[in-house]
Amino acid sequence: MEYRYAQTKALLVVQMLVALMLLPPLTTRAESQQHRGAWVEEIVVSEEGDAARAVDMMEADRLDVYGVGISDADLHEKIQDSKILGHDLSFGSSVELTFNPVGPTFGDANQLNPFHLQSVRQAMNWLIDREYIAQEIYGGLAKPRYLPISTVFPDYARLVTTARQVEIEYGHKPEKAQEVINREMQELGAERFQGKWHYQGQPVKLTFLIRMEDKRREVGDYIANKLEDIGFTVIRDYRTAAEASPIWIGSDPAEGRWHLYTGGWVNSGISRDEASVFNTFFTPRGRPDPLWQSYTPDKQFDRLADRLARRDYETLDQRRQMMAEATRLAMQDSVRIWLVDQKTIWPRRSNVEVAADLAGGMAGSWLWPLTIRFSDQPGGQLRLATSSLLTEPWNPVAGSNWIFDTMVQRATADAALLPDPFTGLAWPQHITKAEVTVREGLPVQKSLDWVDLNFASTIQVPDDAWIDWDPSGQKFIPVQERHPDGLEARTRTVIFYQEDLFQTKWHDKTTFSLADALAGLILSFERADPESELYDRSAISAFETFIRHFKGLRIIQKDPLVVEVYSDNMYLDAELIAFSRASYLFPSYTSGTAPWHMIGLGIRAETAGDLAFSKSKAQKTGVEHMSYISGPSIKILDKHLQKVQEEGFIPFSDFLDSYVQPEQAGKRYRQLATWREETGNFWVGLGPFILHSVHPTQGVLVLRRFEDYRDRADKWLRFTTPRKPKIRIASPQEFVPMGSKAEFKIRLSCGQAACNPQEIRFVSFLVFDGQNRLVLSGQAQPTGEGTWRVSLSPEQTAKLPPGSNRLEIAVSSKEIAIPGFDSLSFVTLPSQ
Repeated sequence: MEYRYAQTKALLVVQMLVALMLLPPLTTRAESQQHRGAWVEEIVVSEEGDAARAVDMMEADRLDVYGVGISDADLHEKIQDSKILGHDLSFGSSVELTFNPVGPTFGDANQLNPFHLQSVRQAMNWLIDREYIAQEIYGGLAKPRYLPISTVFPDYARLVTTARQVEIEYGHKPEKAQEVINREMQELGAERFQGKWHYQGQPVKLTFLIRMEDKRREVGDYIANKLEDIGFTVIRDYRTAAEASPIWIGSDPAEGRWHLYTGGWVNSGISRDEASVFNTFFTPRGRPDPLWQSYTPDKQFDRLADRLARRDYETLDQRRQMMAEATRLAMQDSVRIWLVDQKTIWPRRSNVEVAADLAGGMAGSWLWPLTIRFSDQPGGQLRLATSSLLTEPWNPVAGSNWIFDTMVQRATADAALLPDPFTGLAWPQHITKAEVTVREGLPVQKSLDWVDLNFASTIQVPDDAWIDWDPSGQKFIPVQERHPDGLEARTRTVIFYQEDLFQTKWHDKTTFSLADALAGLILSFERADPESELYDRSAISAFETFIRHFKGLRIIQKDPLVVEVYSDNMYLDAELIAFSRASYLFPSYTSGTAPWHMIGLGIRAETAGDLAFSKSKAQKTGVEHMSYISGPSIKILDKHLQKVQEEGFIPFSDFLDSYVQPEQAGKRYRQLATWREETGNFWVGLGPFILHSVHPTQGVLVLRRFEDYRDRADKWLRFTTPRKPKIRIASPQEFVPMGSKAEFKIRLSCGQAACNPQEIRFVSFLVFDGQNRLVLSGQAQPTGEGTWRVSLSPEQTAKLPPGSNRLEIAVSSKEIAIPGFDSLSFVTLPSQ
């Protein structure tokens, strides 16, 4: 969740007027049973970093939707009380503190970095009062977060016993923090006099990058004050997203340009399985950026993070133990420490309807472009603002992954399957069904009818399945060549794509083909191979994670397309296994979908040494980070477009020649040239909206309804209000004699009715004593429609010391992935 600072109110109005003047007249489309594609005709997207101003603009009918989650308590109340505005709520945004781990010195070699020590980073957990941040800075619209796993996703409920113990262990203990930091600073050779730490005769200065657009400014000031209180000199470097990004994530951390950064993240969808978070946030495999490449986790933690990312476990109990151990090791490592999970409100005018994601809100929803509409009129132009726009260059392979760029990109993209915004499961979009087979004993379940789940004692990979790519020979390598003695896999997935897949139109009017899908698969191998012209060191980490579990792919049938994928990687849900495998042979890249000729144009520019897909390679080679939509890249791509047209260039031609005829290549490039002339950009997608025009100077871009998008408009409208369980705990007795039986009644309501027991996955309970120690835990038992019971036996209450205790309830629903929590205090008395 990275934001960029706002334009002024006057400039925003000018921007939108300029955009409107540049557009041809709109047509209005009546809603009907035959309506296909997007509901609105056009979306004008602009930048507005001031949330309060955006709310005022919506109330004044100068803006329809603000695609930014707001955590300001006053604005939250204003939006909820407004008769003009509607809203959605999400729970997947988080704030953390990122440390530069390089040291002991960096920059000019006299600059000390205490955070290169794991023990100092760990001590920061005790220095910071997360409750204060949640209640005072966020006004109660945030929840303290200690763990790498989110407090609002299913894994927290699964690991609630470990989670609560770790939270108690790493609670606010400033004296302990100062004791550890003092000891380590002295070991580093620092001295403290006149209340300040000095190193080699100079004050120890910590450069703190503090994001300034939201509550992170106050969070940063709070942490800076704490560091100053214990003797550090803090340089508060307030930055916008665009200003901070080149420093904390773009520069070599050894340059010493920063020590700490107030990071923020948005889970763009419900994460049902967070096993990979340790790999993502604590190891070099997580991201290609220089900061991540400087991480040196403990070997035990590194191995465990890798195994969890590959789902290398056999049972749920083994997974639970591994997750618990990784959580404790992550808290010791602490290259970043989490501070809060936010409750955010996403405002819109009340006549606007949209499917928002419970984790990522509108910005994280894959369904927002397919559902957004005016409830009181057909068609029309919708005015959307975000806090950051065009933050980094757009290219589908390794361009901007900032959430608000991604939000807009999704309007132009499509996928084989789309995530459910309430459960995090997946639903078919360009497939009809999937068959998932896993090895017997593995903890996989299924929930939806479109997927079949089977188990087998062994899963043999066919000899002719593709397992690798040869860049010099330009061919896929079969399993038999790599594994002449045979190969087994943990999972086999067969994906049945739609019969009319190859009638689907790209935005430039070319027709979807198997070559589009194969080009993406080949490129993933090429970018990770040192022998390839497209080699990019930044692609290796992610590829290594992929290749460890990838066991082969085979095209069973070309039309209708049927693909078979073998892998050792698995998820707890068969739907997510299919979701992952379907993307292997669908042209989905990091930042959208793209046809082979669009990718081929970029390949020519990169191999010629004029542009680079990734920021890392661009910096290394001294060329421009490729953008398909604006900036200096456009003229360079123009030059290469002329060349590929003349040559009929086909990337990976020794292989793709079998799938693309020369005349087809020529037609594609002619269509791309026409697209460039009409729109001014090279961004060709597959989704319900086209990128009609880009106006970087004004900070505006325009999306237009794609006339050839074939899905019915009402296909995804069923995703409206989520049925989140509400919890009420009742106790028949205020005081519980020790050694006596105690019962507590739990009432759960889903929407306006009592929850059906079939809707609920589990209701867990924890009992803490007055010293915040976990004493008891277990499962509540259903007793009827919407009611559960926690029964404590005389033997259990005898373990409770006299005084105040706390019962905590955790509820996991099948209808919504975010668990619910509630608590009740009760008193135990000595038995008479």
